Formats: sequence, structure tokens, C-alpha cells
Amino acid sequence: MKRIAWLSLVVVLVLATTAAAQEVKFTDPTGDDNGPGEYVYPTDAVYTRGSFDLTGFSLKAKGDKVNVEVSVNANLEDPWGMGVGFAVQMVFIFIDTDGKEGSGFTEGLPGLNVTFAPTDAWDKCIILSPQSKARVEQEVEAKAGAMASAVIVPARTSGRGRTISGSVSLADLGGGDPTTWGYQVLMQSNEGFPADHDLLTRKVNEFEGQHRFGGGTDYDCDPHVMDILGDHAMLKYECEADGTAKSMAVLKMVRP
Repeated sequence: MKRIAWLSLVVVLVLATTAAAQEVKFTDPTGDDNGPGEYVYPTDAVYTRGSFDLTGFSLKAKGDKVNVEVSVNANLEDPWGMGVGFAVQMVFIFIDTDGKEGSGFTEGLPGLNVTFAPTDAWDKCIILSPQSKARVEQEVEAKAGAMASAVIVPARTSGRGRTISGSVSLADLGGGDPTTWGYQVLMQSNEGFPADHDLLTRKVNEFEGQHRFGGGTDYDCDPHVMDILGDHAMLKYECEADGTAKSMAVLKMVRP
């Protein structure tokens, strides 16, 4: 895999804190829904341009509830009849709640093929999926191992306009002040028939297909992620000749 040099991408952060609510908001550039730089969408018409182009993320804590919203650069559609206002997207919101090196997980969830820097290890992950809470939690229990207890799935996730949203308990995130946490948001695709070790995620292959992203490899050394918050240089990877990972993508959190 040839290395790709990237200019730094600007992430604009707006931070608001009041006595009644705590809120963080991030915006992300458009047109960067191409993974490390060369990924392309599947060929089927349901994967409309911009569907995986992350444009914004917000988290608002009020009382004992936390609401999260993730926006993309296309109108949400439900071609597969999921019944929640969207179908093809799958969002992973990784959170570093303590900011402590050596605390949390540096391995990404199965199917993403990413790692996290030791100083940016994640403590919690909220999954926004069009699949039912029961199906997602079943997959998490079966495939996430020791990380399963750190994964949170909203009782209901919904899509409207260009925004996917869900609500979870602040206690499930460990409590505390969300304005002090670190965040990383990964855009993936909902896969109803995932590989044995993948957590409802869609693979990236060397060449795109009807329901496969292209521009990566046919091995599992490439990150299976279309967009993230911030600099896509973090998605740089390198494979050995036998397809094993020589160096995996290493992600960092974006912080207020």
C-alpha cells in the first residue's frame, strides 16, 4: 500500500456549558468520505454520494440523559425497510472519559480494523445502528470479548433529514462531565450478513462491488472506515506481502 501524504483537516469545535446542560459540538469537512484517501462507495444505488461523509457530531447531557447526533452529507433514506429512518449507515462513537494513558482499550471493535493511541484509549463506545438494539447487543456479546461491557446501544436509534440520533444514560457512560472527554466518530456501513468476526460492519476490498467498498485490500490490514473526525492521516496503514498488518491505522481523540 503506498503511503499517502495528507494536509491536516480542520475540525471546528463549538463548546457550550450551562448549569442546565453540557454540550459539545464538532463539525467535519465535507468530501472526505474516502477512508485513507482512495476508498470508493459500493456500486449499488442505495449507497448515495455523501451517505458516509460525516459533517457533524454533537453530544448533549441534561439530567441523567445523554443525546447524541451524527450528521452526514446526504439525505437519509431507508431502502431496506429498517423502519428507523435510515438503513445503510453504521456509526461508532468512541469516548475517552478519563484521559488517562493505559486506561481503556486501544483495540477497535471487530470489523473496523483500527487501533487507538495509548494516550487516546477509549473507555466507552456508543453504536448508532438501524438494526434492533437486541441484534446489535447480541453481536457485541458474541464478538467484542472484553470490550463488550464498554459498548452502549440506545434503546432506539433514528434518522431524520441528514441526522442520526440516539439517547443513552449518563450513568452508562460512567457519569462525569462530557465537556472534558475525548471523542472519535467512525462512519461505517450497516451489514446485515457480516463476516464471522465483524460487528455488523461492511468490508473494504481492493475493488468495489455491489455491496463492498473498494480502494483498500482484500485482506484485513486496511481500516474499514469511510470517514472520521479530523485528520485522515490517522487512517494510514501498511500491509505485509502476505496480507497481514505491518502497521494499522492509529486513531486519536478530538478534544474540547
